Amino acid sequence: MKFRKRLWLLSLCLAPFATAPTIAAEFQRALPGRTFGFPQDHYSHPEYQTEWWYYTGHLKSRDGRSFGYQLTFFRTALKQKGTEESRWALSTIFFAHFALTDEDRKTFTFKEKISRGALGQAGAATDRLRVWVEDWSLKGEGKDHLLEARDPSLGIRFRLTPLKPPVVNGLDGVSQKAEGEGYASHYYSITRMSTRGDLTLNGKTFEVEGLSWMDHEFGSSQLRDYQVGWDWFSLQLENNTELMLYVIRQEDGKPDPNSSGTLTFADGTSQHFRLEEFDIQVLKEWKSRKTGALYPSRWRIRIPSSRIELTVIPAVPDQELTTQESTRVTYWEGSVRVRGRYEGEAVSGVGYVELTGYAEPFGKGL
Repeated sequence: MKFRKRLWLLSLCLAPFATAPTIAAEFQRALPGRTFGFPQDHYSHPEYQTEWWYYTGHLKSRDGRSFGYQLTFFRTALKQKGTEESRWALSTIFFAHFALTDEDRKTFTFKEKISRGALGQAGAATDRLRVWVEDWSLKGEGKDHLLEARDPSLGIRFRLTPLKPPVVNGLDGVSQKAEGEGYASHYYSITRMSTRGDLTLNGKTFEVEGLSWMDHEFGSSQLRDYQVGWDWFSLQLENNTELMLYVIRQEDGKPDPNSSGTLTFADGTSQHFRLEEFDIQVLKEWKSRKTGALYPSRWRIRIPSSRIELTVIPAVPDQELTTQESTRVTYWEGSVRVRGRYEGEAVSGVGYVELTGYAEPFGKGL
């Protein structure tokens, strides 16, 4: 989520409450030199203005039915919380986005929540892995991550077990998003997690199992005013490698030079890629009937140094989220299928793609 509606999206969504530069000045910025430590860095970081915990995955039921899911929790601060502040005080807002893709029926269902961090309605713990927005929750149990979200028409209850250690994205502890000190986030991923549990859709419950991906990011700065959105990819290949790439788009149509990626190998080690080391070509587009937005809808990814060439295809064309009840940003986030070649060998896989700024550039109309 992957920063897809991520760090800057949340700050921008709070424009009615305060100006982001004023808010961000109260908080720490993401700067080089950070050393990550786990499990502590799974927990909340209130010294930074914005933070999210993002999970996606691909699951199969016992009868072979295929599903994709996304569950993301966002925390964004309006101000630093005072030690003697009333329990009614509004200092933090929490959002959650929950989506299910039925890949066999070709349907996409989305729900959202927003809650203020007062009176226990929502929160994020600093001493353990626990995040919740009303009755949707994430919590740690040993090394496992437990996810639960329920709605009258859909729900999940999953146990995720990491199969690889966390991978820090970027260089020297920061994932740079724009030129300038602090225009960055601290960003790590758990790229492969075994997943079991139950999934409910339209009144029917399925026992499912499969793989998930987790992202966790925190920081206090935003996109520059010349940046309008991003394309983000998380791909899990059958050869036990994973690939994360993001391209931040500028208003002149060019990719920002700070765009980058991470390749995670089977043994858990990783390699950083600069923008000039990979190429993403759009092969097809899809137009939303709801918003009129025109999104990329098929891609070819090339990384010559690793002899990687992949074609990425959405499982369902329409996986657009219109989040009018929470972040008020329209974006596309969906399950994809992957096929191609890795070091000369045929490979396939699954993934998620996030596309922002296609319905309208960030900061417009808010």
